[in-house]
Amino acid sequence: MANVPKVKLNTGAVMPAIGLGTFSGNEPHEWPQCKPWIHTALQAGYRHLDTAYGYNTEKYVGEVVRESGIPREEIWITTKLPPHHMSRVAASLEESLERSGFDYFDLYLMHWPITRRYDPALGSPFSPQKEWNVLEHPTFSEAWAEMEKMLETGKVKNIGVSNFSVKNLEILLKTAKIVPAVNQVELHPLLAQNDLLAYCKEKGITLTAYSPTGYAEVRENPDVKKIARKHGVSSPPVALAWHVQRGTSAVPKSTNAERQKENLNLPKLDEEDMKILNSLDQGKHLCDQPGEDGTIFGWTLEQLGWSAWQA
Repeated sequence: MANVPKVKLNTGAVMPAIGLGTFSGNEPHEWPQCKPWIHTALQAGYRHLDTAYGYNTEKYVGEVVRESGIPREEIWITTKLPPHHMSRVAASLEESLERSGFDYFDLYLMHWPITRRYDPALGSPFSPQKEWNVLEHPTFSEAWAEMEKMLETGKVKNIGVSNFSVKNLEILLKTAKIVPAVNQVELHPLLAQNDLLAYCKEKGITLTAYSPTGYAEVRENPDVKKIARKHGVSSPPVALAWHVQRGTSAVPKSTNAERQKENLNLPKLDEEDMKILNSLDQGKHLCDQPGEDGTIFGWTLEQLGWSAWQA
């Protein structure tokens, strides 16, 4: 089995540094399609599965874990509170547990700092909406206070945030009793997030990358491909090694069994490799682009603290 690197959180918990993203699409027929590639990932040695209420894959993650025969306590499960459930943290957590069939989650993240109106009929909160129905309350700080209470129940072992900028982390930490264990954000060589990484390290927050291999724009980059050839691997393991050697974790999505194995066998990048990869930063976001209204899920780039946005 692959020797998966690990990262120690500010709670003392040890989390596999490479996990599997399980987003499978916004349409209901796409949600169960994650099962075969979650199975192959567990067979390859993955022991960290990243899901979310808004992905609608919690049910299938739970089914695969039980079908795998691997003890639940050997697999790290991350899930997330969706923006339209910010007013009902405890109820949303119960629904996630019920969907998955788990007794607890290892990590529970606030998916976005955005609060939207509760809508039980909303299938996928991240598919395009005519109205985002953004609310001022509860604020993300108020919702975080409710998440802190969930730790006392034992139903979550660690709590954190996702898509938080330095600006919003500073606001959160003014009232938070518990510092987030993790902040999961878009992160790859074209979007190095150096200021955010430095801030999170200073506060003891582990930065986790989604879209960590940067789609084709990173994978097909000549410098990345050159480093990959040097180490006898493909481009994705190079990007993932860059994350791990910077002290961050990553949750790549891969549906291909062979690529899943590759993503757990990372090369050791030398100083020159890291220098080249660090030089690729353009502050370039590759996912979650602003819509016609200029917002991302109802919030402006200024509200998100992403004013330096490059698309």
